[in-house]
Amino acid sequence: MTHHDSKQVLESVAAVRARWSGQARVGIVLGTGLGGLAREIEAEATIAYPEIPHFPQSTVVSHKGQLVCGRLGGQPVVAMEGRFHLYEGYSAAQVTYPIRVLKELGCSILIVSNAAGGMNPLHRKGDLIVIEDHINLMGVNPLIGPNDEKLGPRFPDLIEPYDKVLQERALEVALEQGIVAHRGVYVAVTGPNLETRAEYRFLRTIGADVVGMSTVPEVLVAVHAGLRVLGFSIVTDLCLPDALEPVNIDEILAVAGQAEAKLRRVVLGVLGRLDA
Repeated sequence: MTHHDSKQVLESVAAVRARWSGQARVGIVLGTGLGGLAREIEAEATIAYPEIPHFPQSTVVSHKGQLVCGRLGGQPVVAMEGRFHLYEGYSAAQVTYPIRVLKELGCSILIVSNAAGGMNPLHRKGDLIVIEDHINLMGVNPLIGPNDEKLGPRFPDLIEPYDKVLQERALEVALEQGIVAHRGVYVAVTGPNLETRAEYRFLRTIGADVVGMSTVPEVLVAVHAGLRVLGFSIVTDLCLPDALEPVNIDEILAVAGQAEAKLRRVVLGVLGRLDA
């Protein structure tokens, strides 16, 4: 798959529709920090990715790799349990193809989450970042190639990729729940290596608060498709170049696990207020 094609999207949607007839409102990409949310969805259908034509196949054994359709926080949702990354070898078009399917299943809102390295010295491990803007340093873009006008415009405007009203809601919920959350700028790199000290200095200088290896491709496609986006990062490790410690993946996963409960409460709170 080198680019998105509305005919393929409709074939994928037909496969989901054969199992689930609901109209989704919110699409959720269950990245690091939101995995546990899948268990709270009142599932009406669970469809493994290999059963959906044109979906990429998951290479990571630990990733579930299924679409969960049902209700969460009173809203009809479709959640991607298991996401795809460029560093696994997928193309930008493959990574973001499922977003097209979420849109066609009725979604008007996309919620994405990730684990990220914190470069802002005022932030702490385990803090939530409500993404207010991003910088794409991946060197790729899922919208490159022929543009299918049925899917979106040739030159989408990114003046406000992350919905301001949804950001406000998320920060209100966090404040009420006593959860530390900051607005921040996310910079996306391909990875899979972590950054050098010089790179952290550079990324901080250009205005980024957190750095990660996902999310931006999905957001580009969501904006192209006309979805309202709400993005979160969990600060899983501190990347301050003058006080850099070797990364401990187990520790990162532990921090993500603790922060997951906080992020879950914020997302449920936002879902409960969509009509408020």
